Amino acid sequence: MVSFTGSREVGMGLGARAGFKKIVLELGGNAAAIVCSTADLDDAAGLIARGGFSLAGQICISVQRVLTFRQIHERFVEKLLEAISKMKVGNQLDEDTDIGPMIDVAAARKAKQWVDEAVAAGGRLLTGGNHEGTLFQPTVIDNPPTTVRASREEIFAPVIVVHEVGSLDEAIGIANDSAYGLQAGIFTSDMREAFEAIRCLDVGGITVNEVPTYRSDLAPYGGMKQSGLGREGVRFAIEEMTEPKSVVFRL
Repeated sequence: MVSFTGSREVGMGLGARAGFKKIVLELGGNAAAIVCSTADLDDAAGLIARGGFSLAGQICISVQRVLTFRQIHERFVEKLLEAISKMKVGNQLDEDTDIGPMIDVAAARKAKQWVDEAVAAGGRLLTGGNHEGTLFQPTVIDNPPTTVRASREEIFAPVIVVHEVGSLDEAIGIANDSAYGLQAGIFTSDMREAFEAIRCLDVGGITVNEVPTYRSDLAPYGGMKQSGLGREGVRFAIEEMTEPKSVVFRL
């Protein structure tokens, strides 16, 4: 997304009519959610299913990568698959539909290609992986190499890649090993883990015990690295419409 503020006059003298435009770029991402061993797994699984598959995953901050601690990996995956099994794919205009169509067939075919690549590279397809026209089944790939496109790039589809990790440091390292840095989340009941993630994750927004798909218009929104430039939000809009004036008195 690209936003511009309108040109405006900045003074009555030489600066009159010398307006400028502010550019804000929000360029997408591949949001990671870290699930620690201390997390509420039922809560995390339900939220991640929603955060990964709402609007068929076609959200810049859709959950795409899930990094789970080894000791809870299998239990979390079971709970995630259970949550997904209750989701309905179909006409988005139906009230009971959870996952609607992708934007077009070409986008669905691209996602299918990336899923197939991840499986061929060693990932385990746990559910989904196919589509009928623009309707893509919610898909989970377990432990593919972190180098596959479904993990490193923005798939923009209802696809979640789960990576098993041995520590928070490893999870943060994988999350940061990306050209993108829009948002990320961590599920934990240990505030030391939460603040370590806040300190070390190279992203514009971090959620604790919530999916990175969450955002509020009151909060600054934007990313690092190739995820964009600048921030959106009420405060930043007000700042762009405000002319600061410096005043100095010599008494």
